Amino acid sequence: MLTPQEGDYYITPEGYRCFTEQYHLRRGYCCESGCRHCPYGYDKKTNSYSKK
Repeated sequence: MLTPQEGDYYITPEGYRCFTEQYHLRRGYCCESGCRHCPYGYDKKTNSYSKK
């Protein structure tokens, strides 16, 4: 597991931790959870990837 660095996430108004594109790229793979800032183009609704 990666140790979070500055710019890896922010806290949403609801109080949740939201990981940024920077974090996802450092991790190196898509978790297929439909993340808001997914740089891999994964769409949870269609279970498919689109080019970004």
